[in-house]
Amino acid sequence: MFTNIDTFQQTLEASGLAPVLSGRHDGGEFQAGVVAGALGPIKLIELVTPEGECFRDARCARADDEELWQIDLMSRGWARVEQGRGTADLSPADLVLIDPARPVRFASTASTHVTVLVPRRELRLRPGDAARLAGVRIRGDHGPAALVSSLARDMARSLTGFRADEADRSAAAVIELISVALEAQLGDVRPVPDQVLRDRVLGYIEARLSDRDLVPAGIAAAHHISVRRLHKLFEDQPLTVAALIRRRRLERCRADLARSDRTVAAVAARWGFADPAHFSRLFKATYGYNAAALMSSNRARTVKALAARPGEDGAAHITER
Repeated sequence: MFTNIDTFQQTLEASGLAPVLSGRHDGGEFQAGVVAGALGPIKLIELVTPEGECFRDARCARADDEELWQIDLMSRGWARVEQGRGTADLSPADLVLIDPARPVRFASTASTHVTVLVPRRELRLRPGDAARLAGVRIRGDHGPAALVSSLARDMARSLTGFRADEADRSAAAVIELISVALEAQLGDVRPVPDQVLRDRVLGYIEARLSDRDLVPAGIAAAHHISVRRLHKLFEDQPLTVAALIRRRRLERCRADLARSDRTVAAVAARWGFADPAHFSRLFKATYGYNAAALMSSNRARTVKALAARPGEDGAAHITER
């Protein structure tokens, strides 16, 4: 047990924790404890601290801290952790993800908590996901986080007797469990895989082909993504978003012209083409013949079919010339 705050902070740094600067502590005698251990690439530190505050700012920055993620678990007491836009009010069993390379502020009652330091290359947390999770309370009373919480409480004092290969395999299992807990916390906030999102966009486009306002900007906004992200979804596809919309509209127009008696302008307008002349040029460039010719051909086939239809007496109808 430490009774000197400076010695305590030096021990924390030696254990692998990013340095912190002392803020306010209660008026009693300072008493704190540290138990540190390692499991393969993971470091675990159990801290017993008095009521008080501490913080980390740019003066504390170390290059090594950029290689780690810090997961803190409360096992006794209450704490508030502030990082970025996140503020986590932690009760026993709760977890919080901390970026040790960024400023952070801690305030707590007399408490016990366990810190798990995981190499970033092992946890493979996406930058966008990290930004959404840092400084956010992860409840440890249910789901995958509860399992991480229960395991972490005992790990710091149970890290003896491992062979090197056993330690590495056990660490991999712990890291995977932490990843599952973080993914569960992200839930629907996490970006969906490209294929899933692209399928949603395709369905959205198909249902709105007749809408003249169907443009990439509107599609992106409807799916809560940037226009750049939308275009990136289709960069390995045969057609861009705009080209896909144009092609599907032309296909709808072609089908209508082949089986209806509407005018070319009416069909074009129905499927989002405001300028009939532009539509006609685009149609011919795509299919090699005029939209009007397709409609004329369709009408000729219709007349021929009607002319050849048998009458009541079994003879074909003959049209007068």
